[in-house]
Amino acid sequence: MLVFIDESGDPGLKLSQGSSRFFSIALVIFEDPGEATACEKRLELLAHELGWEPNSEFHFKRNSDRIRKAFLKAAAPYDFFFYGIVINKDPAKLYGEGFRHKQSFYKYTCSLLFENAKERLENATVVIDESGSLDFKRQLATYLRRKINTSDRKHLRKVKMQRSSSNRLLQLADYIAGVINRKMQKKKDADTYHRLIAHRQIYVQVWPK
Repeated sequence: MLVFIDESGDPGLKLSQGSSRFFSIALVIFEDPGEATACEKRLELLAHELGWEPNSEFHFKRNSDRIRKAFLKAAAPYDFFFYGIVINKDPAKLYGEGFRHKQSFYKYTCSLLFENAKERLENATVVIDESGSLDFKRQLATYLRRKINTSDRKHLRKVKMQRSSSNRLLQLADYIAGVINRKMQKKKDADTYHRLIAHRQIYVQVWPK
């Protein structure tokens, strides 16, 4: 089992100074590694069809509407599913000292997401985008293994970091996080994007209510 996670928005709370209103993380699960490989090859082929260089990266926020739709349509037939979580950073709803620190904010959000997906995770290898602080990502990996694994069941086998620029399935997680975030903001075409992958969605939690 392979799991890929990425985020959209940021964990900052200074909304008046440019922080995003919502912070979203997507967790993409392939139960069959062969299906993951097939999906990755299809996304690589899409990049070639678009005339991109081999190391060009799909990124939901930066891509055009045409490319977004092409990417989602290319990925949608493959057998994966996803969970998501959206943190509503409304100051009236989100309070507590821990949320003022980006690392603890991110760690707590990940723990909520993995708890939701826990029963579907079995001996999974988790891949996280290595951008940002590697020391923190290593701490996060240790935290997740301790938090999610139990004495009688190993939900997570391994947590590792890779560059999203060289991993099409991390780019898929970025896209799904972007779609979830855009839908929460009720932006143009949000429902169109979501409909393309809605059949792959298990559960998206909005927290706090």
